[in-house]
Amino acid sequence: MSKTNIVLSGVGGQGVITAANILGKAAVKAKMNVYTSEVHGMAQRGGSVYCTVRIGDVTNPLIPYGRADVILSMEPIEALRWISYANKNTKIITDITPVIPFTVTIAGESYPKLEDVFEELGENSELYTIDALDLAKKSGDIIVKNIVMLGALSAIDILPFSSDILLETILETVPDKYREMNENAFKNGLEAIKTS
Repeated sequence: MSKTNIVLSGVGGQGVITAANILGKAAVKAKMNVYTSEVHGMAQRGGSVYCTVRIGDVTNPLIPYGRADVILSMEPIEALRWISYANKNTKIITDITPVIPFTVTIAGESYPKLEDVFEELGENSELYTIDALDLAKKSGDIIVKNIVMLGALSAIDILPFSSDILLETILETVPDKYREMNENAFKNGLEAIKTS
């Protein structure tokens, strides 16, 4: 049996933990062994959030450095923060929209140039960038950005279950009145990768 190692990252309020939980539920739905973990310290104040999801022949949620199959990031710098989990074959999917932490603003520091961030990410992995925030807005609300990112993840053929199972799990998880918006978000993320 093989294993799939996924790192999810972002900042508080971007739905990183929800996305990790949905991946875990989808794996269970597909009758696969799965472990998840989360670290969210100051997440409620816009701080860093990081989760792991391991599916398949695994016995714990800890991903060894250099062994992630995917880093799915809701924010560019947060993808870079966890680059130690990547190797040349790791696929990194990140939203292109930066979230500048208040601590950077207060300290009078500046956010690095996005081109530099993407260049460094691309040197260490197979990089996919999408405008997930814009796609979420087009789907109905920025709150579904994490679902856009899950759609993008399902498009790179790394998950050990079908995109249909992932979408079903999303639609079972969200309230009925938000199902259409979430379905649109998922499909928009999927298409963004397929057409890039």
